[in-house]
Amino acid sequence: MKKTIENLKNKFAIAKCRLMVALIAGILGIVKASAAGNGLSGINEATSMVTSYFDPGTKLVYAIGAVVGLIGGIKVYSKWSSGDPDTSKTAASWFGACIFLIVAATILRSFFL
Repeated sequence: MKKTIENLKNKFAIAKCRLMVALIAGILGIVKASAAGNGLSGINEATSMVTSYFDPGTKLVYAIGAVVGLIGGIKVYSKWSSGDPDTSKTAASWFGACIFLIVAATILRSFFL
């Protein structure tokens, strides 16, 4: 009988310690969360940083599209002047690449801004 009472006291002491640890952890979590704030200023700063890159990025993609178009035009002209039969296929692929670059840049910019 005495062992049973001691076992109950030990179990109660263990439960009491666990409860105290849980309460301390909860209080520390609340203090940490309140000290961190809601993070809104960080999110706004990140958003403004990302959106500031879109205009130069879009212009860069347009410039790359122009270079790809010039290279494609030169390749198509060289194939056409040499009498290659698949000139239209090459022209379509280069033209499609240029259109894809321009459309992708425009859609991404309009999607994110």
